[in-house]
Amino acid sequence: MPGPSLTSPKSGYGAVPTPAGLAETSMDDGPSAPGGLRLLLALLRPRRRALVAAAGWSLVEALPTLSSGLILAAATDRGFLTGRPGVGLAWLGVLVVAMFVEAVATRMMFPHLATVAESLRDDLVRAVVTATVTRAAGGADPPDTAAVTRLTDQVETLRNLVSALLRSARELGISLIAALAGLLLLSPLAAAIVAGPVFIALVVFVRLLRVLLARQRALILANETLTVQATPIVAGLRDIAACGAREQAYATVHTAVTAQAAATRALAWAGEGRRLVITIGTHLPLLGLLIFARPLIQNGHLSAGEVIGAVTYTATGLGPALRTLVGTVGTWGVTLIITLGRLAETITPPSTTTSGSTAVAPASLPGGASATSPETAAVGHQLEAQRLSFAYAPQATPVVHELDLVIPEGEHLAVIGPSGIGKSTLAMLLTGLRRPGSGRVRLGGLPLEATPEHHLRSVMALVPQEAYVFAGTVGENLAYLHPAGTHAPESRLQEAADAVGARDLVERLGGLDATIEEPSALSAGERQLIALARVYASPARVVILDEATCHLDPAAELRAETAFAARAGTLIVIAHRISSAIRAQRVLLMDGATALTGTHSQLLTRSALYADLVGHWRYDAPSGNTASPAR
Repeated sequence: MPGPSLTSPKSGYGAVPTPAGLAETSMDDGPSAPGGLRLLLALLRPRRRALVAAAGWSLVEALPTLSSGLILAAATDRGFLTGRPGVGLAWLGVLVVAMFVEAVATRMMFPHLATVAESLRDDLVRAVVTATVTRAAGGADPPDTAAVTRLTDQVETLRNLVSALLRSARELGISLIAALAGLLLLSPLAAAIVAGPVFIALVVFVRLLRVLLARQRALILANETLTVQATPIVAGLRDIAACGAREQAYATVHTAVTAQAAATRALAWAGEGRRLVITIGTHLPLLGLLIFARPLIQNGHLSAGEVIGAVTYTATGLGPALRTLVGTVGTWGVTLIITLGRLAETITPPSTTTSGSTAVAPASLPGGASATSPETAAVGHQLEAQRLSFAYAPQATPVVHELDLVIPEGEHLAVIGPSGIGKSTLAMLLTGLRRPGSGRVRLGGLPLEATPEHHLRSVMALVPQEAYVFAGTVGENLAYLHPAGTHAPESRLQEAADAVGARDLVERLGGLDATIEEPSALSAGERQLIALARVYASPARVVILDEATCHLDPAAELRAETAFAARAGTLIVIAHRISSAIRAQRVLLMDGATALTGTHSQLLTRSALYADLVGHWRYDAPSGNTASPAR
């Protein structure tokens, strides 16, 4: 059964519009690097100013790398080898000044990098928490225990990785470019000797990255699987001991631990390939320069100072840059991209304001329509879904996929399907609490996004599983959605309470004028009765009951649903018991990939899934008012 929904009296539905970015976990082994790169770009884009400032100071910081080889060559050829040590020392003094400038630039650059890394972590924490809480609010089942791993390990890992990679990538890019530029200025011949092995090393590294990405992803998924498997076992140790299920629990955890250990070993073995890249790209160029130095100097192709300068560029510029590339990108970078890819499967990239606070970006409207574009007035209250699709993240499997559905005005429809299949999500899409990824919903022929907000909130009402009751009088709670508010006719409120079976509750509380001081003191079923009466008294002509009677007994549920079915307007019931489907005029069966509609009798013969769901319940046909789990 789906988890509780967050509720609030501040919307016409009695439910909070949940933010975009809900997690739908996908445990497939497909590549996640593109999604990770997109998420990284989405996170870094609003921080362009700080990144540009850091890049500017990095250019200043590169001065010693760019000039070191040239300065050493000049100091050797124009100073020490010509018997003018003072000139040589003067050139070395220039290098010292350049290094002092580098230290100042580094000091000025770090605050900008810190701004990027810390605000990025805040946005990721906000997005993961929002996704996890909204998943529970939306009725996803079972709870996403792997979200704990994402919230603790993965987000903090990302913060550290982004911070380290920004520092290292800056050093890598600036050092590599500066060293190559200095080497070309010093001697194109020396640059050619060095460039060949470096190019081969880069080709080998690119091929190695594919293996590292695949094995890093396997390790992250193994860690999440271990969390999912171990969490309920640790929480239920007493039950396991009482039931004698120690061996089964051990086997479950042992399998997950073994898989995690195997993934760790596989990644470690793949990482050994980094040594080969460093050998080719750093040791071979130096070896080549040393081997060919004597003949090149003797033939006049290079001077002794140019050899020293080339070795300096290779040893202090290209070599460290390549080691940073292999060590940082091959470890931190791979972890960053795969972890970001995993998060991209579970959250929507947050759009961030210039101040760094996260804000949900307005969804674009299908077909280029604008929420404020003029449309003709809605006619009636027929509800229509056109190729409606929704996924909780770009990488996630859609929970609603290209659904076409017409619900005529006045119809009584039941929506049924396995737990967590997307029934509550569909309810939110139909009421406008969520924007679809593609397709659209029309009410009376008018797209929901073009329907005036006040009209939409008055004609549609969603009653969630966890009903909201606020501190105040009973009458204020029942009249909340009535156009007259607290001035609603008492007779209308009494009629609503009587229709849904809440009359006894109202009288027990002391009547409409009685004060509810502690809403939490009411039982879940009592809160549901108040919420049902509230919506019954409203002018809503499309009512969706999202397991809104799950805390009532079957007889009370029958009375409430019968009252809404007899009430003017459309009734959509997200079924908690199969009896709700039997009472409906039509049933929508959701199974994740497709959706079937028909009567109860038709679906029994057309759908094995529906027959299986019905088989889990025992329905008392003669009385027509009970439905309970089959024993």
